[in-house]
Amino acid sequence: MFCLRLMLLRGAPSWVAPPRHGLHRLASVQSASKLPKRKFQGLLYPFSVLDPYLDRSVDRTHFELFQPSFDDIVKAEQLFYPSRSHHIDYLSSAVRMDHVPALTQPEVCFIGRSNVGKSSLIRALFSLTPEVEVRVSKTPGHTKKMNFFKVGKAFTIVDMPGYGHKAPTDFVDMVEPYLETRSNLVRTFLLVDGSIGIQKADLIALEMCEEMRRPYVIVVTKIDKCGHGTLLSNLLSLKEVVELSNTSQQ
Repeated sequence: MFCLRLMLLRGAPSWVAPPRHGLHRLASVQSASKLPKRKFQGLLYPFSVLDPYLDRSVDRTHFELFQPSFDDIVKAEQLFYPSRSHHIDYLSSAVRMDHVPALTQPEVCFIGRSNVGKSSLIRALFSLTPEVEVRVSKTPGHTKKMNFFKVGKAFTIVDMPGYGHKAPTDFVDMVEPYLETRSNLVRTFLLVDGSIGIQKADLIALEMCEEMRRPYVIVVTKIDKCGHGTLLSNLLSLKEVVELSNTSQQ
């Protein structure tokens, strides 16, 4: 079942992160925690400001507060700290399934419309390893291949080409076989532009994940590009689409 989770901040315990040079000043949770409390809360839990905008007549059954402990956040962040025994780096690129690397470790992929922010999100995940090159462009359709990034022995991240405007002509031939046959794929992250809401092309991608019974998570991007009312309206529409899709699959 799909739920819109409004996230709030809990108190933070102390921890020690390994020193790194050349990082963005907000690359880690530890550095971001030095921001003013309200700004820090808004950075980590951006949906926490939406609750006052939700009309009382709206059914809140599927709304819940998501409050991960700070220990959980820090533990997750440790996966992206490189070390001698935990190498994080670009692995390879492929345009067809017979070009993809043969791997057994768990794999997650990011898909979405062109210019929805896939590469920017992945680059943010690698903010603690700025030496890892993730190419980001303001031009839609910049990513033309499946790009593989290895996160130690833990898992692999795949940046998929964008669909929609200026998508590669062989997008379907590239992505559909991957989703259908990649045995170590454990999660697909489907990115949706929160400022404009779910689009027809997004519905096709969602249906593809449903038909292939691939576990997926919807990630809402560009939430700072519109007002709170517009964002909440788009989220409610997205929730309805997912619930309808889940019902049709039962």
